[in-house]
Amino acid sequence: MERDAPRRTPTPQPWAIAPGGITLTVRLTPKGGRDSIDGTDQMADGRSVLKVRVRAAASDGEANAALIQFMAKTMGVAPRSVELTAGATSRTKRLRIAGAGTELAAMLEKICAIG
Repeated sequence: MERDAPRRTPTPQPWAIAPGGITLTVRLTPKGGRDSIDGTDQMADGRSVLKVRVRAAASDGEANAALIQFMAKTMGVAPRSVELTAGATSRTKRLRIAGAGTELAAMLEKICAIG
């Protein structure tokens, strides 16, 4: 008797459209060898995160600054449009990116599909 393959529920996106932009949950890897987005993942507690790595070390806020610069460049917005709203000392961070929420969400969808 054949068993059915386990059904995987799709992972929810780690971003949500908010008034004036989007909020984004990131799992940051400092000293990652390169600046890149490595797709999405689901944490043990069920939260979905965007996996991002940066070259900068996690000392004196360098990795946070590198994350903000990298996400601004990737999303095509000014660095002042990217704000770290939670997780300054944690690997899991929440960002707010100002702009057209639907366009930013579509851009993230495209980036995650490629990566």
